[in-house]
Amino acid sequence: MARVLCKDIYKMTNDDLFSKDFRFRDQIRASSGSIMDNIAEGFERNGNKEFVQFLYIAKGSCGEVRSQLYRALDNKYISQEEQNTLNGKTLQISKSIAGFINYIKNSEYTGSKNK
Repeated sequence: MARVLCKDIYKMTNDDLFSKDFRFRDQIRASSGSIMDNIAEGFERNGNKEFVQFLYIAKGSCGEVRSQLYRALDNKYISQEEQNTLNGKTLQISKSIAGFINYIKNSEYTGSKNK
């Protein structure tokens, strides 16, 4: 889901007006990429505590993208429909990450790092 969102953000920011706002374009691209990057980095740490920490960071990046989508809407870079669609995707990702965090916290498995 995070990968699809990142792809959608890149496509959206290639549009004429958005593509010329270099700083904002780069910022929302980085935020959306940070979601999937932090999930991957946390997983590679091989320990549940660190994984959960990185999942929280990824969840925070979802909130950052949502904020930026409102800015994009306010600046007329995207339509209300685009904002609704992408905002919905960030909310779904956030909920999935929260569920995964709860699952990991309640798991008896602590990761290969802690064996």
